[in-house]
Amino acid sequence: MAIQDTMRALSDPIRRQILNLLKKGPLPAGDIAGRFDVTGAAISRHLAVLRQAGLIRDRREGKYIYYELNASVLEEVMLWLAELKGENDETNIETV
Repeated sequence: MAIQDTMRALSDPIRRQILNLLKKGPLPAGDIAGRFDVTGAAISRHLAVLRQAGLIRDRREGKYIYYELNASVLEEVMLWLAELKGENDETNIETV
């Protein structure tokens, strides 16, 4: 997972809304698509970007594909942002 892929994935409001939906639990692609006023192809592309960034995982059950949140990647991003913000004094290095 590259941080630039994660940030690119998080930059889109629809993708952030998809992540919010998935925090409640896994959903099939059709249910996700049904909540947005965009084409199924557009949602499929958003899901692909999120999957490529490692933010979601998918699994097939019969003819359905279920998507679920991959919280570990989000935790890594949150830790990095906290370090960048200076919330973890032990890892901060002052330069002179």
